[in-house]
Amino acid sequence: MSVNNRKDFSINTIIGPDTSVYGDVESGGFTRVDGNLRGNLNARGRVIVGEKARIKSNISGTSITIGGVVYGNVFASERLIILSTGLVLGDIVTRRIQADEGCLVHGRVTVCKTDEKWAQVAAELQAVPDPEPAPPVIQNNG
Repeated sequence: MSVNNRKDFSINTIIGPDTSVYGDVESGGFTRVDGNLRGNLNARGRVIVGEKARIKSNISGTSITIGGVVYGNVFASERLIILSTGLVLGDIVTRRIQADEGCLVHGRVTVCKTDEKWAQVAAELQAVPDPEPAPPVIQNNG
Protein backbone atom coordinates (compact mmCIF):
# COMPACT_ATOMS: atom_id res chain seq x y z
CA MET A 1 0.00 0.00 0.00
CA SER A 2 1.43 3.37 -0.95
CA VAL A 3 1.82 6.28 1.45
CA ASN A 4 -0.92 8.26 -0.35
CA ASN A 5 -3.45 5.44 0.10
CA ARG A 6 -2.68 5.22 3.83
CA LYS A 7 -3.47 8.91 4.20
CA ASP A 8 -7.01 8.31 2.89
CA PHE A 9 -7.77 5.91 5.77
CA SER A 10 -6.78 8.22 8.63
CA ILE A 11 -9.39 10.79 9.62
CA ASN A 12 -7.93 14.30 9.56
CA THR A 13 -11.01 16.21 10.73
CA ILE A 14 -13.88 15.12 12.97
CA ILE A 15 -16.95 17.14 13.89
CA GLY A 16 -18.37 14.95 16.63
CA PRO A 17 -21.88 14.45 17.96
CA ASP A 18 -23.19 17.37 20.04
CA THR A 19 -20.72 19.69 18.27
CA SER A 20 -21.87 22.60 16.11
CA VAL A 21 -19.59 24.49 13.74
CA TYR A 22 -20.65 27.79 12.18
CA GLY A 23 -18.33 28.80 9.36
CA ASP A 24 -16.44 27.24 6.48
CA VAL A 25 -14.28 24.15 7.00
CA GLU A 26 -11.23 23.42 4.82
CA SER A 27 -9.80 19.94 5.31
CA GLY A 28 -6.59 18.49 3.92
CA GLY A 29 -7.86 14.91 3.95
CA PHE A 30 -10.47 12.51 5.29
CA THR A 31 -13.31 14.32 7.12
CA ARG A 32 -16.13 12.89 9.24
CA VAL A 33 -19.15 14.91 10.38
CA ASP A 34 -21.44 13.53 13.09
CA GLY A 35 -22.62 16.88 14.46
CA ASN A 36 -23.95 20.09 12.96
CA LEU A 37 -22.21 22.22 10.34
CA ARG A 38 -23.39 25.51 8.91
CA GLY A 39 -20.83 26.68 6.38
CA ASN A 40 -19.11 25.18 3.36
CA LEU A 41 -17.07 21.98 3.71
CA ASN A 42 -14.16 21.63 1.26
CA ALA A 43 -12.10 18.46 1.71
CA ARG A 44 -9.20 17.27 -0.40
CA GLY A 45 -10.07 13.70 0.61
CA ARG A 46 -13.03 11.55 1.55
CA VAL A 47 -16.03 12.85 3.48
CA ILE A 48 -18.44 10.89 5.68
CA VAL A 49 -21.67 12.52 6.87
CA GLY A 50 -22.95 10.38 9.76
CA GLU A 51 -26.59 9.44 10.31
CA LYS A 52 -27.14 12.06 13.03
CA ALA A 53 -25.31 14.84 11.17
CA ARG A 54 -27.18 17.95 10.04
CA ILE A 55 -25.33 20.06 7.46
CA LYS A 56 -26.41 23.32 5.88
CA SER A 57 -23.56 23.83 3.45
CA ASN A 58 -22.09 22.93 0.10
CA ILE A 59 -19.80 19.90 0.34
CA SER A 60 -16.87 19.01 -1.89
CA GLY A 61 -14.56 16.02 -1.62
CA THR A 62 -13.23 13.05 -3.53
CA SER A 63 -15.50 10.27 -2.26
CA ILE A 64 -18.51 11.33 -0.18
CA THR A 65 -20.84 9.12 1.87
CA ILE A 66 -24.05 10.69 3.20
CA GLY A 67 -26.06 9.11 6.00
CA GLY A 68 -27.52 12.28 7.53
CA VAL A 69 -29.17 15.48 6.26
CA VAL A 70 -27.41 17.80 3.80
CA TYR A 71 -29.01 21.08 2.73
CA GLY A 72 -26.68 22.29 -0.01
CA ASN A 73 -24.89 21.17 -3.15
CA VAL A 74 -22.67 18.08 -3.17
CA PHE A 75 -19.59 17.91 -5.40
CA ALA A 76 -17.83 14.50 -5.35
CA SER A 77 -14.91 14.22 -7.76
CA GLU A 78 -14.82 10.40 -7.63
CA ARG A 79 -18.04 8.97 -6.20
CA LEU A 80 -21.05 9.65 -3.99
CA ILE A 81 -22.86 7.14 -1.79
CA ILE A 82 -26.19 8.08 -0.24
CA LEU A 83 -27.23 5.66 2.48
CA SER A 84 -30.86 4.74 3.19
CA THR A 85 -30.87 7.26 6.07
CA GLY A 86 -29.49 10.04 3.84
CA LEU A 87 -31.34 13.17 2.71
CA VAL A 88 -29.88 15.63 0.20
CA LEU A 89 -31.69 18.91 -0.50
CA GLY A 90 -29.52 20.35 -3.25
CA ASP A 91 -27.78 19.57 -6.52
CA ILE A 92 -25.31 16.71 -6.91
CA VAL A 93 -22.35 16.51 -9.29
CA THR A 94 -20.21 13.37 -9.35
CA ARG A 95 -18.55 10.81 -11.59
CA ARG A 96 -20.28 7.81 -9.95
CA ILE A 97 -23.29 7.54 -7.65
CA GLN A 98 -24.82 4.88 -5.44
CA ALA A 99 -28.16 5.63 -3.81
CA ASP A 100 -29.53 3.09 -1.33
CA GLU A 101 -33.23 2.31 -1.23
CA GLY A 102 -35.01 4.73 1.11
CA CYS A 103 -32.70 7.71 0.65
CA LEU A 104 -34.20 11.03 -0.45
CA VAL A 105 -32.76 13.50 -2.96
CA HIS A 106 -34.43 16.77 -3.93
CA GLY A 107 -32.32 18.47 -6.58
CA ARG A 108 -30.52 17.88 -9.88
CA VAL A 109 -28.17 14.93 -10.17
CA THR A 110 -25.42 15.17 -12.78
CA VAL A 111 -23.10 12.24 -13.44
CA CYS A 112 -20.12 13.29 -15.57
CA LYS A 113 -18.36 10.72 -17.74
CA THR A 114 -15.84 13.00 -19.49
CA ASP A 115 -13.34 15.52 -18.15
CA GLU A 116 -14.85 18.24 -20.37
CA LYS A 117 -18.34 17.72 -18.92
CA TRP A 118 -16.85 17.59 -15.42
CA ALA A 119 -15.12 20.96 -15.88
CA GLN A 120 -18.27 22.56 -17.33
CA VAL A 121 -20.62 21.35 -14.59
CA ALA A 122 -18.07 22.09 -11.84
CA ALA A 123 -17.80 25.69 -13.02
CA GLU A 124 -21.60 26.03 -13.05
CA LEU A 125 -21.91 24.58 -9.53
CA GLN A 126 -19.17 26.85 -8.15
CA ALA A 127 -21.18 29.83 -9.43
CA VAL A 128 -24.21 28.84 -7.32
CA PRO A 129 -24.46 30.93 -4.12
CA ASP A 130 -24.01 29.26 -0.75
CA PRO A 131 -27.21 28.08 0.98
CA GLU A 132 -26.78 30.86 3.55
CA PRO A 133 -23.59 32.51 4.81
CA ALA A 134 -22.87 31.76 8.45
CA PRO A 135 -20.93 33.68 11.09
CA PRO A 136 -17.60 32.08 12.14
CA VAL A 137 -18.38 30.54 15.56
CA ILE A 138 -17.36 27.15 17.00
CA GLN A 139 -19.45 25.56 19.73
CA ASN A 140 -18.70 22.28 21.53
CA ASN A 141 -21.44 20.94 23.81
CA GLY A 142 -19.49 17.82 24.80
